[in-house]
Amino acid sequence: MKGLILAGGSGTRLRPITHTSAKQLVPVANVPILFHGISHLVAAGITDIGIITGETGAEVTAAVGDGSALGARVTYIPQDEPRGLADCVLIARDYLGDDPFVMYLGDNMLQHGVTELVEAFELAARTSEHPTLDGPVPLPAAQLLLTPVPDPHRFGVAELDAEGRVVQLVEKPEDPPSDLALVGVYLFTTAVHEAVRAIRPSARGELEITDAIQWLLDRGERVDAQILDGWWIDTGKKDPLLEANRLVLETIEPRVEGTVDGASRLEGRVVIEAGATVVDSHLRGPIIVGPGAEVRSSFIGPSTAIGADCRILHSELEHSVVLEGATVEGVARLSDSLVGRGAVVRRSEQRPRATRLLVGDDSVVELG
Repeated sequence: MKGLILAGGSGTRLRPITHTSAKQLVPVANVPILFHGISHLVAAGITDIGIITGETGAEVTAAVGDGSALGARVTYIPQDEPRGLADCVLIARDYLGDDPFVMYLGDNMLQHGVTELVEAFELAARTSEHPTLDGPVPLPAAQLLLTPVPDPHRFGVAELDAEGRVVQLVEKPEDPPSDLALVGVYLFTTAVHEAVRAIRPSARGELEITDAIQWLLDRGERVDAQILDGWWIDTGKKDPLLEANRLVLETIEPRVEGTVDGASRLEGRVVIEAGATVVDSHLRGPIIVGPGAEVRSSFIGPSTAIGADCRILHSELEHSVVLEGATVEGVARLSDSLVGRGAVVRRSEQRPRATRLLVGDDSVVELG
């Protein structure tokens, strides 16, 4: 089985960060979102992974390399312009060959990965090889990961039969047939290749994967579903990304490999990476401080990830993500913020108010 990760989106919902950086490389708990996805596939036993890249392909390639550092063998498949999820299957045809594959949206975060989905498909495949008294059991052409959502009209929605198999897919329905939304993780056999060739672009000009799956259903193919266990977050916007950061940080184990002076206090789950320095500061976890970072005369509150070589000086910071090389100086309280690589946030006058920011790479923000 192979993996196909889609990392070609432009990340318009995370601008200005994504003006200068691939959205899939924005870190969650100091690990790029894309790396979390690759690790989930590897944990499920899938090490041959194709990555669809777009305009940020060079940056993605530089970050991931050949994938060996993550236990994978990576092949890059460029997409000259976004034309829909089904188009990604089309352009990956030669790479995928006749192997079944997991298609994974590169900006998704899943609590428990895809191991259960893969195991369920493999069980269904084994069952199809051993007919029952009632006759042969068809191999599923696809298996979908679904989750209940409070607002299904915003998603692709699946309708299931009494046996839990998919009978219909509807994209952003006005009257949803269920509350089960497509999560953005799909498992396909070779049957999908005929489907993506047969469909036509939707009203928005894209080849929709939901149309391809519906094409399979209309021809009597079996499509199974599995209900997601645990949380799922689309990290395409600031606040969901901060929430994913919080949830992942809740799982870290305390570890101090850097330097913490006697005037500082660490509470709860705090990770201080090698080369980081904490001086005269109070850190209340869960927090991770990246290698080479400096925290001085500051309070760092829960759910905060500070990237490599950052400087947090005379500031209060919580529930935020600060990317590599950024500086926060003299800020009385900064919360619910995403600060880009190399950005500088500083206050010229101290005032007791909270500040919420989304700051692009290499920016300078002065707070009066």
